[in-house]
Amino acid sequence: MAEKHIVCHGAICMCNFGATPDKLVVKSHKKEFINDKNGSKKLIASDKELGPTFEKNTFGPCQKQPMGNSYKPCQAVVTKWSGFYEKVILENKGKILLEDAKATCPIGGSDCIKITFHGQVNAPEASSAKNANPEIMSALNPMVDMEEFEDQDAPYYS
Repeated sequence: MAEKHIVCHGAICMCNFGATPDKLVVKSHKKEFINDKNGSKKLIASDKELGPTFEKNTFGPCQKQPMGNSYKPCQAVVTKWSGFYEKVILENKGKILLEDAKATCPIGGSDCIKITFHGQVNAPEASSAKNANPEIMSALNPMVDMEEFEDQDAPYYS
């Protein structure tokens, strides 16, 4: 089985019956972070992210609600999540959402909202360059002088 990413604040979600993605907003706690060096932006999402828990709380026109020649606007509300990690419980008593988790909406039905991007981003730092193999890095990026990153205390991979 492939490794799955943990979902965090800012994850992109989409409803099967909508036309526009929306960002997940973690509102259930303020303490447990991932992929966030300063512990201030990327709260871990859990199955406790219920109700209107998106940035705009809409996925655009809802195909489940026809109105004449168009559709009523979506009013995204999560009633429950499936596909969470059972073995870890956060301080808010929630279970961590994984990237294949799905949410239920009272209008769209069971598992109609899916996560299209988990929200984590790769943020390399100077220490990443210091720990990189200089030969590989110079082959990948010949414009960078890896000697600038050399440090006596930083190990190099061999």
